[in-house]
Parts: sequence; structure tokens; C-alpha cells
Amino acid sequence: MNNALNLLQPYPFEKLRALLAGAVPPADKRAISLSIGEPKHTSPAFVAQAMADNLDKMAVYPTTLGLPALREAIAQWCERRFDVPAGWLDAARHVLPVTGTREALFAFTQTVVQRDVDGLVVSPNPFYQIYEGAALLAGAQPHYLPCLAENGFNPDFDAVSAETWQRCQILFLCSPGNPTGALVPLATLKKLIALADEHDFVIAADECYSELYFDEEAPPPGLLTACAQLGRSDFKRCVVFHSLSKRSNLPGLRSGFVAGDAEILKAFLLYRTYHGCAMPVQTQLASIAAWNDEAHVRTNRDLYRAKFDAVLDILAPVLDVQRPDGSFYLWPKVPMDDAQFTRELFASQHVTVVPGSYLSREVDGFNPGAQRVRLALVAPLAECIEAAGRIREFVQQR
Repeated sequence: MNNALNLLQPYPFEKLRALLAGAVPPADKRAISLSIGEPKHTSPAFVAQAMADNLDKMAVYPTTLGLPALREAIAQWCERRFDVPAGWLDAARHVLPVTGTREALFAFTQTVVQRDVDGLVVSPNPFYQIYEGAALLAGAQPHYLPCLAENGFNPDFDAVSAETWQRCQILFLCSPGNPTGALVPLATLKKLIALADEHDFVIAADECYSELYFDEEAPPPGLLTACAQLGRSDFKRCVVFHSLSKRSNLPGLRSGFVAGDAEILKAFLLYRTYHGCAMPVQTQLASIAAWNDEAHVRTNRDLYRAKFDAVLDILAPVLDVQRPDGSFYLWPKVPMDDAQFTRELFASQHVTVVPGSYLSREVDGFNPGAQRVRLALVAPLAECIEAAGRIREFVQQR
């Protein structure tokens, strides 16, 4: 067996199940889960129709590179969304369809990490646990940068040593962040690109929440925006990851893409050819329909905006909680140990949240997720309002 498997920590939800084991919630309160970040809004009917219209394509082997029409649709979406000049993104070289960002983030790390050096994979802390697992199984050492309130819940990149940057092989960004919802500012992205050039590492920007924001007149910038403003038409050392899961309420479609540096994607394509994870043709055709439409995405944002407005009105008087820059998470500070809060909330109110310490790692005796919990506002509006009311009642009783 691969000895590196012994280095993997339990997933947060495995730890959550153990935490709640034996707790008996009140029978007169229905269960409301704010724990798993699984979109619950209705999937677009026209995407389902596109899938149904092409079920005969199940008889066709898909290629790892994907259909030219899908890569073109993705490249054009990136141009529109991130102000990339027309023609900069060559759909044949700069875009690769993937079966969801989770799979892609893991496989990408196996492609990029050089095993014969003392390399680091640097990530925010708290973080999406796949970054850590991918690093360990690729033979690299995870390195965690704390995301604290005093720094807008972003890492303090200025505090990172030159020695750390020199050992860095991949810098993972998550913007807007999971679980904090914080956006990495455009100026910071440009600064990080300069550091990547200086120290020769790859920036892997996980932007799967990029389409969940509040101001329709100010879509958040991404790594491709920074490249465009810097005149970086080769996207050197820069790769972005996007998905239809959150944008289009299609988590079961398992459809996303990776875009950026053509040389890196050439190597990534080679890895994926052996990995054997090509997207089915009918899924690709349904994905084209999704990337070409924005009306359903705006409707999706409206639904989340209403939930944030309602829940924040209820929780702000009793908890230290702020509206994030984006995503569908709240990251409140709680008045006790976060695991204790989670278990007692469940036992008292039948509401499930995730302890922040389960989404973070302790470094030098400090866990930046401690005394915080993650609330995923994915349930219907009425359920989110009811859950917020129960949480408020629980806090007030405490």
C-alpha cells in the first residue's frame, strides 16, 4: 500500500459524524443541515434537456481533450467574465474540460509536484481539504497560511519568507474562499504573479465560487483578470479552476474546466490521458448550454442574496458575523469551543453546522478556525430563516 495514505486526515464530515454520535436532537424539530456545501437550488431545465437530447452519445468514447465546441464555449465565457482580450485564450491550448474541480485539483497536483525536491504546496488555512491530501499523495509537504479577521480572512502573503516561496511548487488560492467567503484582491493577485515569476512556482486558483457574489455591477476579478491587466497573454505559471456545480446548481453533472498556462496544461493533459477521466460527450454538450447562458446564474445569485439578507438580520445581533465577499458560506465567531457549540446546537435545535477547527490545521499551537463555525446557506430560504432563528435562540439561552 502507498504509505502516504497514512498521512491523510479524516475528512471534516467524518469527524462531524463522530462528534454528533449519541447526541439526541428534539423530536419536535425537523432536521436542518447547514453543514455540507451542496447547492440545493433547482438545476436549469434547459441543461437537463440538452443532456436528454444527446443520450445517444453514450455510445461514443469521449476524448480527454474534450469537444472543440466545449473548449470554445469556455474560452469565450472566460473572455466575457474576466475581461480577457479576444484571442488570448486559445481553446485548443489554454483550456481543458475536467470532471469537476475536486478531481482536477487533485490530479493537477500530481502533475506539477516534483517528487525529488523538498517541495511545498502552500494553501490558505482554513482550506478545502483536497489541497492537503493532493500534496501529501504527490510527495510534497503542505504549508498553511492563516486567514485571520484582521487581514480580511486572506493570508498575509507579505509575512511569507523568501525561503518558503523558494520551496513552493504550488500556491493554492480559493477566491471567494471556502469557508471564509473572502476575495483575494486584484492587487494581491498581481503581486503573487510577480512572486511566482521570481521563485518559479505555479499559482492554482480555485475559483469555483466566483459566480456567487452580491453586486451585479461589480463581478469579482480572478487570476485571469490579473493576467489580462498585466498583459500576460501566455498566462505563464497561472492556472484557474472553475465548475458548473455552484454557478449553475449542477453538482451532479461533474463538469468544470482548467484554463491558463499552455505548457502546464499540455503536461496535465498527458497525466489525464493516463488517469482516464474524460467527460462523457452528452455531459459536454449539456455543459456548453450552461456556459452559454447567464440568466439562470443571475437568478441563482438573487436566491442566495435573499438568504444572506434574511439570515444576517437574525444572527448579527447575537453573533460576530459579517457578509462575505462571495460564496454561500457564513463564518461566524461563536461564544465557546466550536466543536462544543456544534454538538450542543445539534442536540438542542436539530441544526447541523461544521466546526471551524475541522476545516483548519493547528500550526505552532494555533488553529485559525477555532471558535468559528461554517454555515452553508444552501437550504431553501424558509429553512435558512428557521435555522437562523434556532441558532439565535440557542445563543441567547447560552
